[in-house]
Amino acid sequence: MAKVLVLGASGQIGKQATGKLLERGHHVLAPVRSPDKLSDIENDNLQVIEQDLEKDFSSHFKNVDVVVFTAGSGGNTGADKTIMIDLWAAIKAVNYAKEAQTPKFVMVSSIGAGDPDSVDGTIKPYLVAKHVADDYLINSGIQHIILRPGTLLNEPGTHLVRTDMPNNKSDAVIPREDVATAIVESVGRTNEDNMITYLFKGEESISQIFE
Repeated sequence: MAKVLVLGASGQIGKQATGKLLERGHHVLAPVRSPDKLSDIENDNLQVIEQDLEKDFSSHFKNVDVVVFTAGSGGNTGADKTIMIDLWAAIKAVNYAKEAQTPKFVMVSSIGAGDPDSVDGTIKPYLVAKHVADDYLINSGIQHIILRPGTLLNEPGTHLVRTDMPNNKSDAVIPREDVATAIVESVGRTNEDNMITYLFKGEESISQIFE
């Protein structure tokens, strides 16, 4: 089983992914600002460390097999936190992973990150941050999987997705639980080819997407 560094483990997707990784028998290292948010997960394979991602967090990358970056500034913060977490912390994580020769990096990005200029509104700074972070990872030389989920839903996952862009915006959605499952499948994927994929509700098994 892998040693997985989950950055953003106390977030809505990150916490579900952490639980699912532990269920698969992986060892999870979870540096979080508020460790109490993970106090309800009891597992000998989980190591929780208090850590602010706006500071130096390079010490957590030693002997890690996979880095998962699912940290986010949250919907109630301003552009400053978007820059510091979704952009700068992500770039630092890529640098730390490269220095530590981490074999694989899984980035949770967003629909729209491929072309932020195609989107208007208050979400655009977030998409620009995700775009730049994705680009930095792509050009880093690290084996990577970039997940670009649609609008996130708080409902049970179906374990079924599609990776092509829906024609209707109302169909460009996915439960957070299914994104968490996609993270777990990304961690366990043995194919070493780099991968960028959209994720929406669909008809194909998540496990098949990451074969």
